[in-house]
Amino acid sequence: MTSLTASLRLLTSTLAMSLAAAPAWAQSASAPQLSLELNAAQPSDKGCRLTFVVNNALGADLSKAAFEIALFNEAGVVDRLTVLDFKDLPAGKTKVTRFDLAGTDCAKVSRVLINSAAECAGAGVKPAGCMRGLKTSTKTGIAFGV
Repeated sequence: MTSLTASLRLLTSTLAMSLAAAPAWAQSASAPQLSLELNAAQPSDKGCRLTFVVNNALGADLSKAAFEIALFNEAGVVDRLTVLDFKDLPAGKTKVTRFDLAGTDCAKVSRVLINSAAECAGAGVKPAGCMRGLKTSTKTGIAFGV
């Protein structure tokens, strides 16, 4: 009986630990996010065209989302600060947006840094909500992030 009791205690304790970990996993998997992917950087008539794929999984419509970005040149020096206005981003929707950056050579952009959320507005959305839930990725050779 002693080894049976010890085995049951071990099983109970293992089960309890695995159940305790489940809520943390579920919470992080469903945390509200605003996904911003730098999808392409192509030369355009005006300079450099950056294409972004945005998915609003914050759980609320954004009536306005704009980010201040810093562009770094090939030497790693900040070349330019500008604001990209993504306008409205409906909840649960994926949107593709392009920005033409006049006078910018795509080949010389080594990094795009999101400096801050210049605007983040929507019903029940706090101004810091866009940065707190921001997840970045890139499909280009340009480093992209916060």
